[in-house]
Amino acid sequence: MIVSERSFRTFADLLSRRTGMKLQAEKAYLLAARLGAVMRRHECTSLDRLAELAAAKPAAVETDIAEAMLNNETFFFRDRLPFEQLRDSILPDLMQRNAARRSIRIWSAACSSGQEAYSIAMLLAEMESALAGWRVEVFASDLSQRALQKARAGLYSQFEVQRGLDTPRLLRFFKKEGDNWQLADTVRRRVQFTAANLTAPAGTLGRFDIVFARNVLMYFTPEKKAAALGHLSEALAPGGYLLLGAAETIFAQRGLFSADPVNRGYYRAGDGDAATRPALSRESPRTAFHRRALSSR
Repeated sequence: MIVSERSFRTFADLLSRRTGMKLQAEKAYLLAARLGAVMRRHECTSLDRLAELAAAKPAAVETDIAEAMLNNETFFFRDRLPFEQLRDSILPDLMQRNAARRSIRIWSAACSSGQEAYSIAMLLAEMESALAGWRVEVFASDLSQRALQKARAGLYSQFEVQRGLDTPRLLRFFKKEGDNWQLADTVRRRVQFTAANLTAPAGTLGRFDIVFARNVLMYFTPEKKAAALGHLSEALAPGGYLLLGAAETIFAQRGLFSADPVNRGYYRAGDGDAATRPALSRESPRTAFHRRALSSR
């Protein structure tokens, strides 16, 4: 399906503005591959007509286009090593650093359909005895409402659970329901989901000791990457950890983070001067998160 240069620019501008995503010319084929259902929903016979409709009635179609173009690729315990590092190195370090308050806050940013956040929750369940007496909160966010709806349901296909889950974890944390697998309520209750855009400030969510932001910045425009890293820096507690994907770096924002010398892919936030860090909402992080979660449903 052919798209005109003008329509391509319309879609590219829309995606940059709404999602931070950079649509490169050589990826124009993705428009035809992912927007077919959107075209049918809005009775458009061509990509050019859909672009015209988006320009004329953005509220009616922009969200559908943005959602369809998002890359929601994810699976349980993706790449394994980051989760082993979390269990063996990151969490023990934070338990030592946070011994006085005995609490840890974790954010799975761009969580897609929930596999990453639930992998963290399962790992925490396996560490229950070591974490006795600790309050460990797991928050998860995504731009896609459809992805969040699936994440909250915790219902996955046979193909989805086979990607990354070993048999002991599958049998311990899931129950077979027809052709699908339902995640146990005890794991689902560990994660709080809400809608959030990484290109916007996350101040109302509070600060976190660990932020997972894997394989998302690689799709952003340079300007949006810089903005997102700035917002992630604001969201990290002093000395907190940021985890990026294997193919991602901190780009030009080296002043905000330093690479962890032991755990590859993890970056440390500078302790910084609290007086110079952006002020957060006076609303408690937990209350703000619940408010946003309810308003996004």
